[in-house]
Amino acid sequence: MFMAITFCLTACADGRPITFDQLPANAQMVITQNFVKESILFITMDSELFGTEYEVKFNDGKELDFDGKGNIIKIDYKYERIPDALLPAEVVTQVQAHYPNAFIIEWKRDDGQWKAELSNDLELVFNKKYQLVGIDD
Repeated sequence: MFMAITFCLTACADGRPITFDQLPANAQMVITQNFVKESILFITMDSELFGTEYEVKFNDGKELDFDGKGNIIKIDYKYERIPDALLPAEVVTQVQAHYPNAFIIEWKRDDGQWKAELSNDLELVFNKKYQLVGIDD
């Protein structure tokens, strides 16, 4: 039984290539409004046990992940600053106030919380209301 569940969990995440037009409308809007100059390298759709996720990878290495409704669940800019417009204002304000020499390079949803990786290697953990609840170094 355990092997069947494990198999399904790995096999169901298929990473099937799709076109831009197959993304949810909200995901398309985020990309067209914020990534005008970037070229898309590939887009994949993962049909998972608890829903669908989409990954958009750009030629410069940036990555966006969306849930089935087109909501951002991950932004990875590698070592570059994520534009403030893509992040919750509450989070941007807290980072600027407490870490003025750092900026957010990755933003992701993880186990019901949000995590912001900063350029100074700190990881800030936020609850669903974007209140700071932890710091990992």
